[in-house]
Amino acid sequence: MKHFLSINDIDSLPNWVNEARSLKKNPHNHKALGAEKTIGLLFFNNSLRTRLSTQKAAMNLGMEVMVMNFGNEGWALEYADGTIMDQGASEHIKEAAQVVSQYCDIIGIRAFASLNDKAKDEAEVVLNGFKKYATVPIVNMESSVGHPLQAFTDAITLAENTSKVNPKVVLSWAPHPKALPHAVANSFIQMMQMQEVDFVITHPKGYELDPNITKGVRVEYNQRKACENADFIYVKNWSSYSNYGMVLNQDPQWMITKAKLGNAKFMHCLPVRRNVIVEDEVLDSDQSLVIEQANNRTFAAQLVLKKMLENLK
Repeated sequence: MKHFLSINDIDSLPNWVNEARSLKKNPHNHKALGAEKTIGLLFFNNSLRTRLSTQKAAMNLGMEVMVMNFGNEGWALEYADGTIMDQGASEHIKEAAQVVSQYCDIIGIRAFASLNDKAKDEAEVVLNGFKKYATVPIVNMESSVGHPLQAFTDAITLAENTSKVNPKVVLSWAPHPKALPHAVANSFIQMMQMQEVDFVITHPKGYELDPNITKGVRVEYNQRKACENADFIYVKNWSSYSNYGMVLNQDPQWMITKAKLGNAKFMHCLPVRRNVIVEDEVLDSDQSLVIEQANNRTFAAQLVLKKMLENLK
């Protein structure tokens, strides 16, 4: 595996999940693999779990870690070809990616959607810019349209918490005061399509996601109906895709409550707004898997890095 850019870079999800669960039992078994190797983590947006879990994963493999926050530490980058750089950007991606490649054996990139320009966001200018000009493997730590590390984490968490052959998994929209990207939802849906599950998406009308991603997936606009007899309810806010980046609905009735949850397990990628996305009674209950999910972020990242390091030998 050269790069890990989307959940579709996983050739066999069941095999990867099993490998990650095995790695979790003995996380330091492959420390020699990353000896004298360096990973550079470049953050164009804020992070807690992604930053720390990826650092931990690299350390478990014996790697050195360098972290840079481009928002306030790096030069503003230009991505367009042939541009006259007489405005804000001080450095072009052509030079930046090649320079970082000389310092690092693997580069992780985190760059969110702007939610202003759909075409530009879907072009993944930051992620694809580094892919084009870097000379080392690239890891997607969340981009404009995908968060494959989170989706892989969620697959591990699902496997650890069910023995059912065909569990019912619900992806539910919930209200949020800000417009949020589609990345987590997109990758979760793609991951669900790689498994044998009874999967349904529920959201208010107007919040339909990219039809190229949701094609063939059942959508139910009645949240309570969708959640009936669920084994897992994964909750995430996202802004409108058709009215790109817009907040069309902040209906508090879409918050996940104990009554809606029933006997299901609750999942969320974090951070989560208490008593807006989900009520305290759910988040603080034994049915909540959010802390377990956060822990599994390390082992999802570690398996990805392990495979990359093995490819470098």
